[in-house]
Amino acid sequence: MKKTVIITGASKGIGAATAILFAQKGYNVVINYNESYEPANLLARSLCENGFSAVALKANVTNRLEVELMIKEAVYKFGSVDVFVNNAGIALQGLITDTDEYDVAKIFDINLKGVFNCCRAITPVMVQQKYGKIINISSMWGEVGASCEVAYSASKAGVIGLTKALAKELAPSNITVNAISPGLIDTTMNSLLSEDELKSFIEEIPLGRIGKADEIAASVFFLASDEANYITGQVLGVNGGCVI
Repeated sequence: MKKTVIITGASKGIGAATAILFAQKGYNVVINYNESYEPANLLARSLCENGFSAVALKANVTNRLEVELMIKEAVYKFGSVDVFVNNAGIALQGLITDTDEYDVAKIFDINLKGVFNCCRAITPVMVQQKYGKIINISSMWGEVGASCEVAYSASKAGVIGLTKALAKELAPSNITVNAISPGLIDTTMNSLLSEDELKSFIEEIPLGRIGKADEIAASVFFLASDEANYITGQVLGVNGGCVI
C-alpha cells in the first residue's frame, strides 16, 4: 500500500517542493493550505495530471478542529498518514520595541502553536499504526537567534524544544520526530530582502550561496525514509555552513 504524507503550508516554497518530491517518490500527498486556495489546488491538479496521487485540503493550523478534520479526511481517503511535515510558518522582521502584541501572537500561533496542534492531532493515528514520521521545519535562527527577528527566532526555537520532547514521548510507539533547520533559502519568505542585504548575507555563508527549496525537500524525504529509522529527536541543519 502506498504511504501518505501531509505537508502543511504546501502551496509554495519549501512545502510545494516537498510535495512534488514525495509525489515523485510514490506517496499519496496531502497539500495543506489555509488562504492559498488557488496555488494549492493548482499544484494538486498538476500532480494528478502527471499520474501522481495528490489532494489539496484546507486547514488553519492554529485551529485544532480544522487540523483534526483534515487528518480524518486524509485517513478516510488514503487509509493512513505515515509522514507529517509541519512546514507552515510566517516570518516577522523588526525591532522588538516595534513588535506589537498582535504580531507576536500571530507568529507564535502559526509557527509554534500550529506545530503543536498538528503533532497532537496526528499522534493518535500514528500510535494506533505503531509507525510514523513527524518532521518539523524550524530555522537556523531558532538555534542561534537573529537580530530584529526576536519573535520569529523564539517561535522556531520552540519548535526545536517541542521536537526533542515529543521524540522521547513517541519513541516507544515506533514514531520518530525530527526537525529540519534551514538557513537562507530562495523562497518568497525571503523575497523582501534587498539586493544589498542578500549580498551581505551570502558573504557570511561558507558555501557562498543561498539554499534551494529542493534541497530542504530532499532532507525532509531522507528523514521520512527507512534509512532514517534510527534517527529521532535530532535537528538537521541545512544552512550552507552558517551554523557549525
